Amino acid sequence: MALVPIALLTVSNIFMTFAWYGHLKFKSSPLIVAILVSWFIAFVEYCFQVPANRIGSYYLSTAQLKTIQEIITLIVFAGFSILFLKEELKWNYLVGFFFLMVAAYFIFKK
Repeated sequence: MALVPIALLTVSNIFMTFAWYGHLKFKSSPLIVAILVSWFIAFVEYCFQVPANRIGSYYLSTAQLKTIQEIITLIVFAGFSILFLKEELKWNYLVGFFFLMVAAYFIFKK
């Protein structure tokens, strides 16, 4: 079922977002620590990403899988930046996200 890859992609993206951006909240820690911790988190991310793509390829094209992944990434990142990094979500970001959703519509259109 296509919901399984979407769930796996969501979990994967949560880990990916922490691996790529979580260290920004801890700028006083040494860079090597940030790199090593990020690598560990990224390993966990791959443990969800690879099965998501493998399972998803039975239901969706790779372009559709990538599009879903990017949409999930934007949603997860928006929540992460607001809740974890305490950054504001500006109107122009929302406009950009909207246009990416429009692009996704055309990718899934038969």
